[in-house]
Amino acid sequence: MFASDKSIDSLRQLFVEFKKYLNLQKEYTKVEVTEKLSVLLSMLILILLIVILGMMALFYLSFTLAWLLAPAVGSITLGFSLIAILYIVLAILLVTFRKRLIIDPMVKFLANLFLKPTDKNTPAP
Repeated sequence: MFASDKSIDSLRQLFVEFKKYLNLQKEYTKVEVTEKLSVLLSMLILILLIVILGMMALFYLSFTLAWLLAPAVGSITLGFSLIAILYIVLAILLVTFRKRLIIDPMVKFLANLFLKPTDKNTPAP
């Protein structure tokens, strides 16, 4: 009878330790997800700011180029039209090569962020 009481106490202690372990794993997962989401959000904000500033610079550079082209092509309208055609060609190239230029780097970044362990001591999932 003494052995069975000891077994029951051991099982209770094991259950208590297992509950503690699950709670710790839950907290660790929350911290890890928060860390990775903050990295992702900061990267998105950085890319958004770079795109906005780049678009502003490109806007002014486009006007400058159109005004510089005007004497060479004969009219300001033709200069602006050439700039518009350049942007249309760039958009077509971007759509054509979107997998290599946009999708593959984004997938690689997200895979590295979410699938690789943050600590070198923890095994990969």
